[in-house]
Amino acid sequence: MRAVPLAVMLLGLSGLLPFFWGVATFVSPTAFDLTMSILGPRFVAPFVLLSYGSIILAFMAGVLWGFATRAQHSVWVFYAVSVIPALWVFFLIGDGPTSSAIYLGLGFIGLLGLDWLFCHHKLAPMWWLPFRVMLTVAVVTSLAVVTFG
Repeated sequence: MRAVPLAVMLLGLSGLLPFFWGVATFVSPTAFDLTMSILGPRFVAPFVLLSYGSIILAFMAGVLWGFATRAQHSVWVFYAVSVIPALWVFFLIGDGPTSSAIYLGLGFIGLLGLDWLFCHHKLAPMWWLPFRVMLTVAVVTSLAVVTFG
């Protein structure tokens, strides 16, 4: 993890804050009530996790698209698989909080497989996969706590 650029590490870890806040509002009635009174229902679990998680999963499709631009072979394949996370969100998220959270968690796990593919083909930096594993564990754990907690 030492090779991860500092800006990437700080921004990646900061990106976990809405997931952790979702868990906090799930396990703490005080955090839930305070957030509801100040920010409203969009910023408490499960809604904050589902909306923010959907945005991030779709955003990651754009990151993969950027990696695909580096491909010298099988270009169509890399571009095609890079849009899978965005399509996953579009087609599978929104049917209800429990199923959406499960599909979102599976989407992040699947994204990790795509991260591996791009790393395997040397289209992503060497530090990418270990960094993504760390973030994915935190995201999927947050979703699981709220879904199955």
